[in-house]
Amino acid sequence: MKVLIADDHQIVRQGLRALLESKDDMQVIGEASDGRMAVQMARESGPDVVIMDVAMPNLNGIEATRRILSDAPNTKVVALSVHTDRRYTAEMLRAGASGYVAKDGAFEELEQAVRTVTEGKVYLSPRVTGGFLGEFMQQANAASPQRSVFDTITPREREVLQLISEGQATKEIARTLGVSVKTIETHRRQIMEKLNTYSVAELTKYAIREGLTGVE
Repeated sequence: MKVLIADDHQIVRQGLRALLESKDDMQVIGEASDGRMAVQMARESGPDVVIMDVAMPNLNGIEATRRILSDAPNTKVVALSVHTDRRYTAEMLRAGASGYVAKDGAFEELEQAVRTVTEGKVYLSPRVTGGFLGEFMQQANAASPQRSVFDTITPREREVLQLISEGQATKEIARTLGVSVKTIETHRRQIMEKLNTYSVAELTKYAIREGLTGVE
């Protein structure tokens, strides 16, 4: 099976490549250091499975997963993340991921997840399942469940918000997304209105809290 690795840490990508390629039936066809690169490489190489870090610069793993599966619905995505709470798990599954594995787990678990999703099944590691169910029940019992950033603003607005939070200037964002500066300014104004924020600093804090960016 052809595997694409998407993670912003080179040492993680190299380690995963070595481990995966030690299996006779697995071939790593590429490594992406951010979500935007992962989308492009998936279009060009057509992997069977993408191992996707959730928090990456430029374009996060959730948005990248949504785009990859929009282009190639038969591709399987396994999320690999340090985050195990309901927010990240639910949004990756909503984006179309078939598996979710905690980064502090053993390689054997990731291998099992890859094999499981290629059989058309869903894999959630025990640690993720426990956190997911606990958070889900807490939300279900809340009088007014908290809405996430993925319920509040559009995909393009989330993309702009991530780039803003990572320190990109308006002209740079416009160039990256292939739109006008005025369009980005409009998006920023709408984001601030929807999130009830009044500065770039507040937007950045919001993006970090919601896991929309890898900036810490």
